[in-house]
Amino acid sequence: MGFELGPEWAAAGLAGLFVASFLAATVLPFSSEAVLLAMTAGPWDPWTLLAVASAGNWLGGMSSYGLGRLGDMQRIARWLRVDQDRVSRMQLRIARYGAWSALLCWAPVIGDPIAIALGLVRAPLASTAVLMLVGKAARYAVLLLTAQAFAMA
Repeated sequence: MGFELGPEWAAAGLAGLFVASFLAATVLPFSSEAVLLAMTAGPWDPWTLLAVASAGNWLGGMSSYGLGRLGDMQRIARWLRVDQDRVSRMQLRIARYGAWSALLCWAPVIGDPIAIALGLVRAPLASTAVLMLVGKAARYAVLLLTAQAFAMA
């Protein structure tokens, strides 16, 4: 069960949006989209909402990447009882796409494991960070544009 989404998140203003977006990019079950959409009815400029949500979500994703960097793929595989061949295939797949995989870190369910895996395989920090930010900001931009389109209809 995820955290409760109530008016207190939107009432917390931009700081609440930042925290909600950060939490949503970790392994915690949380949806920052609901907070962002609730805040579109408030006094905030859409560009500010986009910047704050993107920054929070990006930093949360980079924290997952950082946790992955601290891990040891072989030890984690043994702990999770994952077959070594499966680990090798995953490493090859991530190595094949490399930092470009970070564009998908916004995706529900698979985004957090991708960020952690990128850290585990030591994907380049700079390109991973930039591509993760692009993917996460694009997702929020689409959400805000869709909300504005419905508000005008």
